[in-house]
Amino acid sequence: MLDPGLLESAYEECLCYELDLRGLRYERQKPLPVVYKDVHLDAGYRLDVLVDNLVVLELKAVEALLPIHEPQLLTCLKLGGQRWDRSSTTTCWRCGMASGGGC
Repeated sequence: MLDPGLLESAYEECLCYELDLRGLRYERQKPLPVVYKDVHLDAGYRLDVLVDNLVVLELKAVEALLPIHEPQLLTCLKLGGQRWDRSSTTTCWRCGMASGGGC
């Protein structure tokens, strides 16, 4: 079990280790180009982890999710051509509370 206070990159490293142990396919820090006038531009957007080209994991090393986190995720999904199923629930790995609830 990891203690709080680590950088997101440390949690990402550990998460990907666990995905490896389970034999799951994933991509880390997948670039998301911005398309402007039919040109793909690298504006620095990245998906933290894309599992099996289906599940987007946006990692946050914060005490509580803030209102800005949802639009950030929606922007990444839109740029990546992904769809967000609003019926799915995002939960905190520490406390199990739904998105926005905090620990």
